[in-house]
Amino acid sequence: MAGWASFLRYRLWEATLADGATIDEHVIGLLAIRLAYDAALAGVHPEIARSPGGLFPTEGDPHDRPPPVDAVLGRYLCQVATEIAYRRRVCGQLAASVAADSLPGENPAAPASRKTLQIVFCIDVRSEVFRRHLEAVDEGVQTFGFAGFFGLPLELLPLGAAHGPAQCPVLLRPGFKVAEQVAGDPAATSRAATVRRELRLTRRAWKLFQTSATSCFSFVESLGLAYIPKLITDSLGLTRPVLRAAGDGVSVGRRGSLRPAVGSLPLSQRVDLAAGMLTNLGLREGFARIVAICGHASEMVNNPYRAGYDCGACGGHSGEPNARVAAGLLNDPEVRRELAGRGIAIPADTWFVPAVHLTTTDEVRLLDIDGLPAGHAEELAAVRGWLAAAGEATRLERAGRLGAAVVATSAAGVTGAAEARARTQAAVIRRSQDWAEVRPEWGLAGNASFIVAPRSRTAGVDLGGRAFLHDYDHARDPEGTVLELIMTAPMVVTSWINLQYYASAVDNRAFGSGNKLIHNVTGQFGVLLGNGGDLMTGLPWQAVSDGERLVHEPLRLAVLIAAPREAVERVVAKHRGVADLVENGWVTLLAWEGDAFFRRTAEGEWRPA
Repeated sequence: MAGWASFLRYRLWEATLADGATIDEHVIGLLAIRLAYDAALAGVHPEIARSPGGLFPTEGDPHDRPPPVDAVLGRYLCQVATEIAYRRRVCGQLAASVAADSLPGENPAAPASRKTLQIVFCIDVRSEVFRRHLEAVDEGVQTFGFAGFFGLPLELLPLGAAHGPAQCPVLLRPGFKVAEQVAGDPAATSRAATVRRELRLTRRAWKLFQTSATSCFSFVESLGLAYIPKLITDSLGLTRPVLRAAGDGVSVGRRGSLRPAVGSLPLSQRVDLAAGMLTNLGLREGFARIVAICGHASEMVNNPYRAGYDCGACGGHSGEPNARVAAGLLNDPEVRRELAGRGIAIPADTWFVPAVHLTTTDEVRLLDIDGLPAGHAEELAAVRGWLAAAGEATRLERAGRLGAAVVATSAAGVTGAAEARARTQAAVIRRSQDWAEVRPEWGLAGNASFIVAPRSRTAGVDLGGRAFLHDYDHARDPEGTVLELIMTAPMVVTSWINLQYYASAVDNRAFGSGNKLIHNVTGQFGVLLGNGGDLMTGLPWQAVSDGERLVHEPLRLAVLIAAPREAVERVVAKHRGVADLVENGWVTLLAWEGDAFFRRTAEGEWRPA
């Protein structure tokens, strides 16, 4: 019962972090229950229990495994061959895109002319598609890829709350807290917090009444029919099945002003965070007039697995708070003065704008633009046009992946390519608002590679929305400090994501969560399939299959790092966890030197890829 055991193990992990508890009483209790069932079964059916492979076999070591049969070896051979074919295709694309003699001039932070817009995206595979289309819109655009928490391991305290979500990878613990507030109005913040607490207490009491064992049946019998009007309006898109909690207690006109209070942090800490972010990103000079810090989120309704579509680098939450904190730090005059003393001179006319990429609709929303200097109005208008054009192109590309039915339905009876495109995009947007839609988007399905390199080496290459892209210039990191951070954090997290999709695709019954249509949310902590059994783990079948074929091709992650083999090897030798991933075959590690690729074997050798 992997689901219940994992949930109980998670409870122990949380308790250990909180008070140092180390006794795994809950998992031991679950094991005792299972053993009691086994013992009872053995007493009633001894012939089953004592048979080879039974509960209590009488012969042989129960831990011995027979060697794999030819059929298993054949399937593994096909698995490896498919992974090799994918790696060769990607390596060929990358090698063809960059001539070896052009590599010395590939400084992504110092373009030949000053850009109008620089925008930092998360390394998420969905960003690869948007970045490619955005760069094609205008030469004044430069994009970067960086882990979506932007180097800010924060705990966000929602308005009126004492605790909040950890906006960082699960590998890390939050290093500081940031509270939400109504910008520039402490009195409004206090009033809104009070209203929000009262609203949520009322909703919680109502939810408990709806779901408790003693009242749930009477609730359905007495009030079930009253929900018919809301079901109709939800189906027509006029209302939402689940209200957005972000606006609770804040008037409609003030919701845009609800933002994290960055100024509450000490100046020294703010400067360290800002310097670390820019250094690890490789952006210490050549700033554009507008620099957007773009997190990502997935807006959909009626999906218990929504966290799997949000930002993994933010712990399964929206990256919007991190983007707002990052922009607030970098616009702070005191922080800029201190950064100049550390050799990072941000021009006075550079302004950092937080943004969020909505992956279900491929819209990029610019946030907190009320503070943008008046002299940037012309550039802002151009940026909005570029983002809209890139979003349109991205939606059209994604429509093909969502299925021919989407395109055919939206374009039925339409004359003219422009109107057909408009109908197609409307159909893509509608999916995010449909409470009955089992595939609002494909999420990270198809992910197969993690490329750590300057953008100049991947720009213009169509990687099909299958690659995590992290900007990195080894020439700026001779000591390998940034490379070590990338290989021990983003690389590990991307391997987890890849293996989650891999396992859910190859054996959804054991490692996935089955049919989404019969999911039942249980206790607000897990999902059951139907009305009982084990807690489900992994992804639903609809997340990796279109009903007829696999949409996620199950390949183990190929990690391509543009750095000398010696630098990569030092990190592998230093960190046992990284070595385990590579040497046990969970990822394939390649070093990209010039126009050549070298693969690290389990024995520690580097061979031409």
